[in-house]
Amino acid sequence: MKTNGSSGDSLSVSDARFADQLTNTNDIVSFYDRDFRLTHYTTKLKSIQGSVVTAGAAIWEVYPGFLDARLRGELDRVLRGGSPTTLDLRASADEAPQSALVFGVVNGVGIIESREAADGRRTIAEEQEHVTLLHQATHDVLTGLQNRRRFSERLQQVLTAVNASHEKVALLQIDLDDFKAVNDTLGHGAGDALLQLAANRIQATLQDGGSAYRYAGDEFAVIQSGKEQPAEAERLAGALIDALKTPFIINDIPVFIGASIGIAFGPAHGAESEQLMKAADIALYAAKRDGRGCARTFNRSMLLLLEQRENLRRSLRMARERGELYLEYQPLFRSPSSVVGFEALLRWRHPEIGSILPSVFIPIAEADGLMDEIGRWVLEEACRQATTWPSSLTVAVNLSPAQFLSGSLTDSVAQIIDAVGLRADRLEFEITETVLLERTIDNLDTLNTLNVLGIRISLDDFGTYYSSLSYLKNFPFDTLKIDQYFINDLETDRKSQTIVRSIIALAHGLGISVTAEGVETNSQARWLKKEGCDCLQGNLLGRPMGAEAARNFVSRSAHLAIGEKEERNRAV
Repeated sequence: MKTNGSSGDSLSVSDARFADQLTNTNDIVSFYDRDFRLTHYTTKLKSIQGSVVTAGAAIWEVYPGFLDARLRGELDRVLRGGSPTTLDLRASADEAPQSALVFGVVNGVGIIESREAADGRRTIAEEQEHVTLLHQATHDVLTGLQNRRRFSERLQQVLTAVNASHEKVALLQIDLDDFKAVNDTLGHGAGDALLQLAANRIQATLQDGGSAYRYAGDEFAVIQSGKEQPAEAERLAGALIDALKTPFIINDIPVFIGASIGIAFGPAHGAESEQLMKAADIALYAAKRDGRGCARTFNRSMLLLLEQRENLRRSLRMARERGELYLEYQPLFRSPSSVVGFEALLRWRHPEIGSILPSVFIPIAEADGLMDEIGRWVLEEACRQATTWPSSLTVAVNLSPAQFLSGSLTDSVAQIIDAVGLRADRLEFEITETVLLERTIDNLDTLNTLNVLGIRISLDDFGTYYSSLSYLKNFPFDTLKIDQYFINDLETDRKSQTIVRSIIALAHGLGISVTAEGVETNSQARWLKKEGCDCLQGNLLGRPMGAEAARNFVSRSAHLAIGEKEERNRAV
């Protein structure tokens, strides 16, 4: 498709998208703005009409037949929203047959010319079917946006053009945040409706020089050319994020999602389409890693981080077999000073890198589907260790959302505690509210089954996520764990004091025990004891320790407890 230097100034986004699909067609196609000035045209038209076909030429210069008042009237009718029509463009009956399908686009009209013999002319229905087939071959059926095939072709075309002109083209990869949750909870019909509405918002946000594509699933892409970069791409990304975080109304239900966007520029980040797509994907990954709902522009350091992550991913698959994964145990104290159990904490000691934080490797394990296998090992190892402690002590094990939603959790737990010989009431599972975000019957069934087995359930990091009180109403948790975020400044911040005091009162009113995490100072411990917090956990009381150290810690704590009792008896 030949265009003038700023074709986007004349065609809307949807018009330009339709025009772009015909780039390599052998059809004689042209597009005109509302003043009937030429904006887009195929090479075939230029080869037939010659120099008259130039950007900005009037429609009657290209097709003199439109000087006829009747044909001009038909043109005006289509421009005002009338149905497509096929017109005979011959100036006289002696000329060869020349007809054209005239159809409306958002900011003007399009023409597909036919120069077939008189006895072989296509009917209006055939012309319209031809247009439809061209559209279907290059457009996504659900959203109406151009499809992945057209995206790849168009990206390579614009990259070829900018390589010659020394301009920049921007590629924005867009991923809808939380789409899966909507699809799973409201159904695929709602998911399809959401994709259509999101596509409409993306389209409406674009300005001249941009075209949108449905890349795959809930992933979209925008190609932006002919703009000042990087400023225009960053402005567009911000506008898209704002547009997509506004709630959608589906079946009278407000639905909230968001968007993460990766930006890359050609040819700086890739002179070929595959290179530029990879760069935008890496930037999109960085946006998701940084909390989603944001845009990130590709830089080389992102590539290094991704390569490091890939190396970790490969290493993690072999870590358990190589004995690199191990557990540490942090004691839990019941006020004033008695040890009631330990929390098992997963650790990874890489042979080359050293200790790797759980916040780094656990998301990798979850994303790669390894967490179910690793979680089973953690549970079995922790239960075996607990059998070496006094029978009054409990062991707490963290459950990841991936484990909880695996479908085989309850069977695995029952098998492990039977095989190890640990009483069920000595095992406590800690879950976060992210596990409960999809409030399905299966979730509640899993929790109730674990409860029936006699296993204690603790709601971890309470107060830092959604903290929906419906969780507490729908399931009888044994423990609430107050996140260390509220404990850090407990000595000086009145808001933190009020929140912690309220959580303790709420939990006790529901018959639920309370544990405070991250206790680091004596004054924090005293304040929590005074307010009636049941259990304390933190480095002040005991740092995470290995299995042997945990056994020694239990032994020392038992002697201390006996010594304290004897001192009290003597005092009496």
